[in-house]
Amino acid sequence: MRWLIWILVLGALATGLTLLARLNTGYVLIALPGHRVELSLNFALILLVLGFVLGYLLLRFLVTAIELPGRVAQFRAARRRETAHGTLVEALREFFAGRYARAEKMVNQAVALGEPGDLGAIIAARAAHELRAPGRRDAYLAKLAIDPARPDAAAAISAAQMLLDERRPEDALAALAVLPNKHTAALRVELRARQRIGQWEQVPALIDQLEKRDVFSVEQADAERRHAWRQLIQRKSGDAAGLAATWKRVPERYRRDTAVAGAAAAAFLGLGQDAEAADIIERSLDREWDVTLVNLYGECSGAGTLQQIERAERWLKDHRTDAALLLALGRLCARQQLWGKAQSYLEASVALEPTYAAHLELAQLHERLDHVDAARAHHHASLELAVAQLNRSGAGRRRKPV
Repeated sequence: MRWLIWILVLGALATGLTLLARLNTGYVLIALPGHRVELSLNFALILLVLGFVLGYLLLRFLVTAIELPGRVAQFRAARRRETAHGTLVEALREFFAGRYARAEKMVNQAVALGEPGDLGAIIAARAAHELRAPGRRDAYLAKLAIDPARPDAAAAISAAQMLLDERRPEDALAALAVLPNKHTAALRVELRARQRIGQWEQVPALIDQLEKRDVFSVEQADAERRHAWRQLIQRKSGDAAGLAATWKRVPERYRRDTAVAGAAAAAFLGLGQDAEAADIIERSLDREWDVTLVNLYGECSGAGTLQQIERAERWLKDHRTDAALLLALGRLCARQQLWGKAQSYLEASVALEPTYAAHLELAQLHERLDHVDAARAHHHASLELAVAQLNRSGAGRRRKPV
């Protein structure tokens, strides 16, 4: 419909101009020395319009001719950028497909064609890292000029991850140190690095940040914190002051955790602080029953042994068939020279679950009571159980002759 309207408009315009030209009887006189040129006004107007159009076209042609080299250069640069971008995309596709050698080659081609050198160096470094070529990887990383005022997070995190893969956590932390504000990926790398180094003091705070960012669920965060506190306690096991200070820093909910409490009790026992170890075990066992803690409880000695026996006998009302608790009671009673109770508890433990430790305790008890035959029998039984346990674990198996 629109083209029909344009035809009607142009037809009407042509008709109007034709009628106007018939009515216009004017002329144009051009006087030159020795010449006189007389033109009708209509023809002069037509020549004027044609001259303007020709002049405009000539000017456009000249401008286009002058700008042509620049436009050709821009066209070639655009084609080069398109080729470089396509090569980079293909290099990324090859990298994620696991064809690292081809990815490294193509990303170098993309950089040569004009893609950003820092991005290309990162991708090439990751590809060389996957190809186990640390020399090439380090050469690519050396091309990254890191500005301390504006650090490149991609370069820093990529370098840290690769260094961490090479078991160089200190260098990984140094690579992350340039970042003023660490986002989630950087925090995850830092957590792994500090765990490998053993800087457990800083691990709980990192876990808190990652939990807030939904990297860890509540259960995962709790497990990571428990592991961190346990490792930190074990590292302080030879330092009485450091162990006491660390235990004070442990949150209450982890103090009652059996794994953390077990590590702390073992550390305090190793330092001869049996009363502190017994208190830790009692608090944890009141919250959750654990056989490992019960065994440690039987090893606690000191002035409060009678109170320990009373506490353990109260637990026995709810755990009558717990062989570990009976063994612990036997040890505690033997320490207090309550020979009859010690023997009954140890024999009950052996009846429920014959173990190397229970038979050995009974053997030592009978030696104190000068029961030579009984002591010899329990020593023999404890040795058999120990050998059987070694055989089950594979440590006591002989290598078959080739």
